[in-house]
Amino acid sequence: MRNPLWKRLPRELKSDFGKYIVIFLFMTLTIGFVSGFLVADDSMLAAYDESFEKYNIEHGNFTLSSEASESTIKKIEEKGDVRICKNFYRDESVDTDLDGTENGTIRIYQDRTDMDLVCLMKGEMPQAKNEIAIDRMYADNNSLTVGDKIKVGGEELSITGLIALSDYSCLFSNNSDMMFDAVKFGVAIMTEEGADQFGTTHLEYRYSWQYANEPKDDIEAKNMSEDFIDILVKYAKVTEVIPGYANQAIHFTGDDMGSDKAMMEVLLYILIVIIAFVFAVTINNTIAKEASVIGTLRASGYSRGELLRHYISLPIIVTVIAALLGNVLGYTVFKGMCAAMYYGSYSLPTYETRWNADAFILTTVIPVALMLVINLLLISRKLQLSPLKFLRHDLSTSRRKKAVRLPNFKFFSRFRLRIILQNKSSYLTLFVGIFFANVLLLFGMMMKPLLDHYQEETVANMLAPYQYILNVPEEPDEDEKFTLMGMIEKLLTPSLKTNEESAEKLCLESVKNVVPGKDGETITVYGIEDDSDYVSTELPTDGVLISDGYSEKYKVKSGDTILLKESYGNEEYELTVRGIYQYPGALAVFMPVDSFRKTFGKSEDYFNGYFSQEKITDLDEDLIAATITEDDLTKISRQLDVSMGEMFQLINVFSVILFALLIYLLTKLIIEKNATAISMVKILGYQNREIMRLYLTSTTWVVVISILLSLVLSTWTIHGIYSYLMSSFSGWLTLYLEPKVYPEMFAMGMGAYILVAVLQFRRIRKIPMDVALKNVE
Repeated sequence: MRNPLWKRLPRELKSDFGKYIVIFLFMTLTIGFVSGFLVADDSMLAAYDESFEKYNIEHGNFTLSSEASESTIKKIEEKGDVRICKNFYRDESVDTDLDGTENGTIRIYQDRTDMDLVCLMKGEMPQAKNEIAIDRMYADNNSLTVGDKIKVGGEELSITGLIALSDYSCLFSNNSDMMFDAVKFGVAIMTEEGADQFGTTHLEYRYSWQYANEPKDDIEAKNMSEDFIDILVKYAKVTEVIPGYANQAIHFTGDDMGSDKAMMEVLLYILIVIIAFVFAVTINNTIAKEASVIGTLRASGYSRGELLRHYISLPIIVTVIAALLGNVLGYTVFKGMCAAMYYGSYSLPTYETRWNADAFILTTVIPVALMLVINLLLISRKLQLSPLKFLRHDLSTSRRKKAVRLPNFKFFSRFRLRIILQNKSSYLTLFVGIFFANVLLLFGMMMKPLLDHYQEETVANMLAPYQYILNVPEEPDEDEKFTLMGMIEKLLTPSLKTNEESAEKLCLESVKNVVPGKDGETITVYGIEDDSDYVSTELPTDGVLISDGYSEKYKVKSGDTILLKESYGNEEYELTVRGIYQYPGALAVFMPVDSFRKTFGKSEDYFNGYFSQEKITDLDEDLIAATITEDDLTKISRQLDVSMGEMFQLINVFSVILFALLIYLLTKLIIEKNATAISMVKILGYQNREIMRLYLTSTTWVVVISILLSLVLSTWTIHGIYSYLMSSFSGWLTLYLEPKVYPEMFAMGMGAYILVAVLQFRRIRKIPMDVALKNVE
């Protein structure tokens, strides 16, 4: 026989339609977004993984100081058991809007036919000398499209196509950079004739290699690359080596997409757990309200299992329908939105949507299972009581029956305190939800001020407006110094001297930080002249200063010893830290120039760079390896703002909605639970505003205290997880929580609460007086 209890479900849904529709919409949109994100993530990750074979991506690349002969390349290939191909490029200035002002740098390659092949996404590949195909994301960020004209290195070129380079899924101009830059740095393809028109001034002799036997994993790739580098440095003067597994331009995208997936899953499950607790609290309230009916049904022969299945049916039905509809929206609406977010951050090839069984399980099966388990655990305990206890409305599971004795406060205060104690489970759930919402809200609201503060601090603490890193010619051996060829070479070598009055010599070396169990991160070591105009502190003669970011990231303090290793060799340097220098621009070490030369085995007059207040114009451009300006130091804040700005706003909106939803559901529950008491005080002559002061003021206390306490706890939480979040980045962003964020968060929380309170006041007004008179118990 059909269970007659099922007939109650439509009536329950209708009577509590507001609660169920709000929860249903929230769950549908949340599951839909997460489903769409997982589908887009999985589809794009599959396209990314397939690109290694499809576009024949390199296993690494190296850059030489000059072009290697064919015999040298052949020798390296034989010794290293690799295949090598040319991948020369030029970094040229670019004017994207043709206003005569440089807008950044574009890296020009010739079309690839061997390794690191190109994905044409729109238009055509260049055919003529004055044509160029540029990276699709760089084009988007600079409002460029096919047919537009740009000026590169002084030459006006026509854009014929938008492309994605398989070895630049993430636009890192330097592998040691903390963040890629797709606003002022882009990559492009030109014909051989078109690239050659820019001469050799900015030509970099980069070569890509592939192993004859592909490494199985990163550990094997690391060992193979170390063996290859040992061979490479024997036959050529290497200026840079980037093994494939360590190439951020290739692997940062895949690593980031994988971590995003895990983060979204955790977020979904936390939300489902919170909603499940809200359902459980609501159902427990319904059980208390219908205690007499339950007692009668139990006495009539209904089992606990039948009643349990009845009371958890609506939450499960709502969750199942929300999950199914959410998945439909995920595959249709949200998938495109999430893919657009990835395309806004990464230069990925085109992808095809794939059915993702894991996404269905993660967004449908697991949420339903969580909802079922939590409700079973929290509700079944209540239904263990005997029918007699239900008939008597004695639903306490503990032996203590005496009410808590309250202090001798005024009547209204005692009344409100009693309401809080009677609804402590609801208020506890409310506090947990507010805490979680405020963690998300603080994360979303702190990022823009953090990036602005980082940019301000970086600009304020720049060592110099211009830092020049020079290509210093290799010194000849002692036996070669006085030969005729050695003397001729010295005479023909361009001078490193400049007449710029503000220029100050510096020494600079890039080394690796040695940390057990981790790949070494690039550290910049500065050798500073005595009485420097640019490093305004006294440098120790028996140790070094380190930048504040280095100190914070690796928990290094004054008196500690750090271990550094040369980038392409086995020489190690053990240095004692004597102090911290405020320099947010990089992870850096500062030491006197004499100590630098001694430590790194340089000659007494060696230097390889300049600090300068003004642009140096009298140096041969072939001598300038790199120029570091404000744009280079602030690229991380600029790029994160472009890539993640919309996401931060989305997090803020989502947090406030979650906050308002929880307050609405739980205050509604409290008012419904006290409907009889509210009706009684109306009979006694209390006005609606007075009743609101009794009931909503109690909730106001809890909300205010919860918000204030959660601001403290969320700050501790952010401090706790920030180091972990930043550990995957190369470099460091000092945590900064702008003080005005806290009053803004409090105002947003209270604004949401006031809106809900207005709705609940209307609910109080609608409670009729006859509710108390109908209660015959």
